Amino acid sequence: MFDIGFSEIVVIMVVALVVIGPERLPKVARTMGLLWSRAQRYVNGVRADIERDMQMEELKQLKLKVEQEAAAAAQTANQAVRTVDDHLQSLQAEGQAAVERANPPRSVPAAGGGAPKEIATPEQRQFPID
Repeated sequence: MFDIGFSEIVVIMVVALVVIGPERLPKVARTMGLLWSRAQRYVNGVRADIERDMQMEELKQLKLKVEQEAAAAAQTANQAVRTVDDHLQSLQAEGQAAVERANPPRSVPAAGGGAPKEIATPEQRQFPID
């Protein structure tokens, strides 16, 4: 993080020895070490929080993308189902029409009339021979 070389650390130690004195230097060094470790833990905690927030944002974007793709797939599937249903209904209608053409409705005799009269076709009529 900081670019401090060995020679700079030696200069700082000599100045601290002169200013603080040899009696209090070990206690000050211990306190500085504790403060330094707390600062490092704080920086590492902040860094971890930032990374966690970035990962959460990426996961939210991924979730949104997956939801959009799932909705598109569901819409495509629904459209395919509707198309198949339409084709099935048209086939059923065509089949029903074919059945009706093959079996025309029969006429029902009038009430009170007896047996239905047969209508002779021209092939069935017999003409007298002269």
